[in-house]
Amino acid sequence: MKNNYLFIGLIAACLMAAVFTSCSEYSSGPSYYAPNDSAVGGGSESSGFELSSLARMFASLPIGLEQMEEVKDAASSSICNGYDEEYTMKQLVEAPGCGVGDSPTKAGSYARPLRDMLAEYLAVETKAGARDVEEYLNALSGSDLQIYWPFSEDWDGEQLPIITFDPGYGSEYNYGYKIGLDAGGFHVVDSVYVDESVAREHPVWVINSNDDAGYTPLDMYKLENTQTKSGPRMLYLRSFKMLRQYDSWFRGGSEFFVKCGAVNGFHATTEAEMRLYYPSVTDFMVVVKRKQLGEEIPYNGIIMTDFTNQLENLAFLITEDDGGTQTSWKCSATVKVKSKSYGFECDIPYNEKDDIVWRGQLSATFFQEADYVSGRFGDVLISFVLE
Repeated sequence: MKNNYLFIGLIAACLMAAVFTSCSEYSSGPSYYAPNDSAVGGGSESSGFELSSLARMFASLPIGLEQMEEVKDAASSSICNGYDEEYTMKQLVEAPGCGVGDSPTKAGSYARPLRDMLAEYLAVETKAGARDVEEYLNALSGSDLQIYWPFSEDWDGEQLPIITFDPGYGSEYNYGYKIGLDAGGFHVVDSVYVDESVAREHPVWVINSNDDAGYTPLDMYKLENTQTKSGPRMLYLRSFKMLRQYDSWFRGGSEFFVKCGAVNGFHATTEAEMRLYYPSVTDFMVVVKRKQLGEEIPYNGIIMTDFTNQLENLAFLITEDDGGTQTSWKCSATVKVKSKSYGFECDIPYNEKDDIVWRGQLSATFFQEADYVSGRFGDVLISFVLE
């Protein structure tokens, strides 16, 4: 790993020299400059790459509408798969145009994908050999980094991006590199101020770390009335609404984890039978994009497949992912056997740095009050259906 970091560092040093001295097609002109990185941060210890250097390198590429379409294709596909508006470096290098959750076989056909532009830049501007270029791209692919494009759905199909990076420390603003063309059609870059209001009006690519690619988002289901009155009742999460943003916009939208601990399909009639049952934990991810703040988002996700009248309490936990060491919430779910209550111990996992949005017990009667019930859990509103 140390050798990889040393290699990345050497390439980065060459990139810095190339950015400011080159007169090739990658040259950005005299308006291209970078403030002192140490004033804003931007390192990524887990990847070995410095985010600010990557932003400068991407900004120095002769990006045009085809490359915009490539990133837009990936971001749109990630959204369709239940993730945020993101394009991982792994997909960029190995499967151009693919979003998070896509099979590499879905890679798009682009005359000049960003991957090839990066390889050309490294070869021309840093004089790196073919093996060094391949090693650099492999290291980039193996990192946890990505291009995040907030509000990508609003792109007008014409504007070129501002490229910036997550400065860390929860900051809401940073500098970025605005790409454009001058009167002669030459590629130019200007350093500009970037915050979320700028990102709403102009396409902005943020180089940051991916937080959700390793998780499976809430599967979408169609509510179909296939059950009979005598059949098992299913508990669904019908909709989800976020009332405030949980992270800096540089880090993307919010990834909520909804976890429910209960004894699914409990039908014991004696204490001896009760020993045959064990609690289970339903755990799924709900991604809320920045622009969806305050919107009611429909989700038909199954929480329990056999909700019985013997359930008394369910353990319920909602977190917003911020990483860290895994820990757990020790809690209990309660059932009834011949009018006596019994508790089942549950361990519901979460990460120590996560925001605890809400945790506690929910009475089974809450879900039975009406066909459609809703409640506020911290700063989110959730509705449920029991059918």
